[in-house]
Amino acid sequence: MSISWVEEGSVQSARWQSEAGVTSPKQVLIADDTINADTAYRLACEGKAMLWRGDFHNARQLLQAMARRCDQKKPSKKAKQETAPIDLKQAFNLHRVAQAQRSRVLGMLLIEVGEHYKISLKRAPDFSQACLEAYGDFTGPFVVSIRELQGLIGAHEWRKKGVPIEAIGANIHPHYGVFSPIRGEYLALLAQAPLPDTALAFDIGTGTGVISALLARRGVKKIIATDQDPRAIKCAQENIERLDLQKQITLSQTNMFPEGKAPLIVCNPPWLPAKPSSSIEYAVYDPESKMLFAFLNGLKTHLADDGEGWLIMSDFAEHLGLRGKDELRNAIEQAGLRVEEKFDIKPKHGKVMDETDRLHQARNAEVTSLWRLKVK
Repeated sequence: MSISWVEEGSVQSARWQSEAGVTSPKQVLIADDTINADTAYRLACEGKAMLWRGDFHNARQLLQAMARRCDQKKPSKKAKQETAPIDLKQAFNLHRVAQAQRSRVLGMLLIEVGEHYKISLKRAPDFSQACLEAYGDFTGPFVVSIRELQGLIGAHEWRKKGVPIEAIGANIHPHYGVFSPIRGEYLALLAQAPLPDTALAFDIGTGTGVISALLARRGVKKIIATDQDPRAIKCAQENIERLDLQKQITLSQTNMFPEGKAPLIVCNPPWLPAKPSSSIEYAVYDPESKMLFAFLNGLKTHLADDGEGWLIMSDFAEHLGLRGKDELRNAIEQAGLRVEEKFDIKPKHGKVMDETDRLHQARNAEVTSLWRLKVK
């Protein structure tokens, strides 16, 4: 996919880059330090993209100013308290629409990336390593939104510093496009649940490899970890090697289960049964609960005799009205399984305390659970 614009009287074009799969803007104007935030925001709302030719630091400030204008329409805490309670499913859908609109508007400020991921703008930082980690080897110049580049830098910093995981006494280093284990309450459940007497476990949808690492730390001698995303496999491999657990953990790029059976099979699927708006969101959204149901329905085939399936799920979807109150228990029963035990924990992330959040009621009620499942 390419993008075109007129500059100095001639038509120019370049490859369009978007990890989120956003289509290239139809109309592109040239912008520099002379444009003000109100004008930039208006043009972006009209669907007119701006290819930046000014100081990079000024572009970053302009993007921040545009973001403030996007957020100005949010109701105040007082107004929120005076408003009648809104249906949470409707609030969630409105939230996603607003987030998509915000993303679209802020994605209209563009930048051209040249040879070897270099940016020829005053005060432009070196994005080369972040781009290499996310995009791979350089294949040619391209145009990308500044917001996506900022996301690459953020992911690069997380990858470099890592996320402290108390349950394993070490850091996990997430890659770009691989869901970061920043919500650690489910790991506390995994660390405390009674471990079956087993030398083998399957970790379905391993992501960063954090669950496999925790199982290995708890003494499971062999873990087969699967994921269909090559980025996740590469990320998990690096984390496993960093933790020196490669003798215990084997990775397999496949959808769901590996071949054979295991006495313990663990899965932490995406928690929200909604359609993702980009490939990156598949870590959060599970359309029609396909992965959840595939895990439950596959346990009978892949569990060893008297084996256990550990399902890690939040009930956030139930509080939002996206999943019926008894839908999960019914799915467990229909899969020929029974609940041996269930452990619960309350999330502690910052959004739980934000009373101005339209989804606060659901977040405040949310419980994360580890379901110990056995075949009937």
